[in-house]
Amino acid sequence: MKLLETHGLTAFYGDFQALFGIDLHVDEGETIAIVGANGAGKSTLMGAITGRRSAQREAITFDGKPIGGMKPAEIMARGIALVPEGRQLFPSLDVEENLLIGNYGRKVRGAWSLDAVYRLFPILKERRKQAATSLSGGQQQMVALGRALMSNPRLLLCDEISLGLAPAIIKDIYAALDAIRAEGASVMVVEQNIGQALAVSDRVYCLLEGRVTLTGRPEALSRDQISAAYFGGGR
Repeated sequence: MKLLETHGLTAFYGDFQALFGIDLHVDEGETIAIVGANGAGKSTLMGAITGRRSAQREAITFDGKPIGGMKPAEIMARGIALVPEGRQLFPSLDVEENLLIGNYGRKVRGAWSLDAVYRLFPILKERRKQAATSLSGGQQQMVALGRALMSNPRLLLCDEISLGLAPAIIKDIYAALDAIRAEGASVMVVEQNIGQALAVSDRVYCLLEGRVTLTGRPEALSRDQISAAYFGGGR
């Protein structure tokens, strides 16, 4: 069953068009990866899906209902959560307060509670009263991921969650995604690291200059196909 779909999705920054007719879907329980170089339109796509970038109402559907152009809070209430690029933690709040913001004002029951997040990332329980932005980069990413989980999303969007992290930390973060999907969530991962994206996804979409240039299952795509789609070879 298709959980999220985009239909000819376009997006603009003023007069500049950033997305051109994007068609994609995410199935229930699936992990898809969105890959592409800087400026390919990956974060713009995430912004449109989460209501941070304007979109036509019918261009995005979630659980069969149009959500394009809705406010971010409305989209989150429907079951979509974002782990943003750069983490965007609140520097004046400690770890636990940052986590609790993910479920602020909502009565959502599901697999993910404060205790469940601490079981997933035990180091956060140890540091729960420490200022979130005083943690290491990897630990801050755990807070950002845990904050998103606190809303018990059906679809988790992860925007460049490995950016700037050491390989060992990246491995831990992506191992957590396996546990998250085991609890029933679908996952969309935006990545510049092609190898990482292919390793964790059921399907991959490659963007170039705001257009989908390649899609398929990782095992069915050759290195030459991916390189041409990523860098624009042969254009």
